[in-house]
Amino acid sequence: LSFSVEPGEIFGLLGPNGAGKTTTIRMALDLFKPDAGRILVFGGPLDEAKKDRIGYMPEERGLYEDMRLADCLHYLGQLKGLSRTEAHVRAEAALKRLELWDHRQKKIEKLSRGMTQKAQVIAATLHEPDLLIVDEPFANLDPVNIELVKGILQDLKARGKAIIMSSHQLALVEAMCDRIV
Repeated sequence: LSFSVEPGEIFGLLGPNGAGKTTTIRMALDLFKPDAGRILVFGGPLDEAKKDRIGYMPEERGLYEDMRLADCLHYLGQLKGLSRTEAHVRAEAALKRLELWDHRQKKIEKLSRGMTQKAQVIAATLHEPDLLIVDEPFANLDPVNIELVKGILQDLKARGKAIIMSSHQLALVEAMCDRIV
């Protein structure tokens, strides 16, 4: 497998369950080691500084279930290098944009699957990463919320961010991606 992703592009990984989309993502993030070959991120091997330039939204839930939504987002934003104030300001704007503001004090375990999916989008994008990797970003979302998330991805693309989107939903991938593998 060989591909590159350019700034300002949404690049699609398309295939059925079990095709290796998530495994490819996990290798790019250095969570799994490849058996052979090499993976270059931002022109070289992945290191800790480069990890802060990446946002990742896994297919499975990746948030702290026992935390309140706003607290979790503030914490995750600070882990990615945002000041406390900046994490709060960005989280507030994102929670309002994705219609989660009224749920900010709920524990994540109490959110619906769709709300949790939108919260994961916020967590992955809060620090405005140069590379965003989203694995099945539209899972559990109704048509209205799919449009909200599509808007966020399109905004990031317009600001020159590179996006890798993994999905088995052909219509969404075809509609959004500049190139597909």
